[in-house]
Amino acid sequence: MAPQPTPTRRRALVTGVTGQDGSFLAELLLSKGYQVIGLIRRPVSERLGLAEHLRDRLTLIRGDLLDPGSLVEAVAEVRPDELYHLASPSFVPHSWQRPARTLAAIAESTATLLEAARDHSRRTRVFVAASGAMFGAAPESPQREDTPYRPETPYATAKLAAHQLVGQMRKHDGLFACSGILYNHESERRPESFVSRKITRGAAAIKLGLSDELVLGDLAAVRDWSFAADIMQGAWLMLQQDRAGDYILASGISHTVRDFAATAFAMLGLDAEDHVRVDPRFQRAPEATPQIGDPTRARAELGWQPTLSFGQLVQRMVEADLRDLEQHSVTSA
Repeated sequence: MAPQPTPTRRRALVTGVTGQDGSFLAELLLSKGYQVIGLIRRPVSERLGLAEHLRDRLTLIRGDLLDPGSLVEAVAEVRPDELYHLASPSFVPHSWQRPARTLAAIAESTATLLEAARDHSRRTRVFVAASGAMFGAAPESPQREDTPYRPETPYATAKLAAHQLVGQMRKHDGLFACSGILYNHESERRPESFVSRKITRGAAAIKLGLSDELVLGDLAAVRDWSFAADIMQGAWLMLQQDRAGDYILASGISHTVRDFAATAFAMLGLDAEDHVRVDPRFQRAPEATPQIGDPTRARAELGWQPTLSFGQLVQRMVEADLRDLEQHSVTSA
């Protein structure tokens, strides 16, 4: 019998591979036998952020969201089977400080990558990370894929522009391009500037006697929290379908910041009310519409099923922060 040809490994190009989402996605793709090419801004010799533990299993290529030529060159060189565009500024308040840079990093980079795929690698399937923030002051909650968009920040406006470009180029150019409308998704890899990680880190520090209180802003703010690795599973599923489409990836369940704090502290045998102090300086005006996503379509059409509940997610984060702070305490002793 003649020898059978060795199957070619699928290649995935991932922007934002050094962040929370990128590192979880890279782990998923590697587990499925992909060759994963990470687009990074810094020199290859520097640490790969949250993907450092994957360094020996990744192929790295230089590129910058604000350098369109580098993005085109990356797509033309790699000609990936799948392209996951995850990189973007992620801390919403900063978008007010530099709206022009925010639009360039999010909307322009998306346009450049879609154009590069069309012109240099038409068979590439493209996933673009959009955001539930696009809905802003939407007329309904939870939001569905067809809910009207009313963005209220430069970040949300930029994400909406990128999202609409995906649909337009899918229709006009026949690209297999998908927009994932992502709601808040967390893990122990979330930066401490985000309230979810601030809470779990703060609760762990108080449990260990390293701190006395946790200062937060609006405890009544409502969010739709999911596990980041589950969201990345949904992103992968979107590119495995026969037809490209846009999907909301969310839990569909609302929780307040107060709920998150109460859950985190309770898991450590503490009462959040004894340790959380509200600072009015960190409070914002109430949101007109709670940002809650309806994942019905993703569950029905993609077969997407999250693996962690809200409570399990908070427990995972609290336990990780507890281990990390204990280790640091021993090391510094």
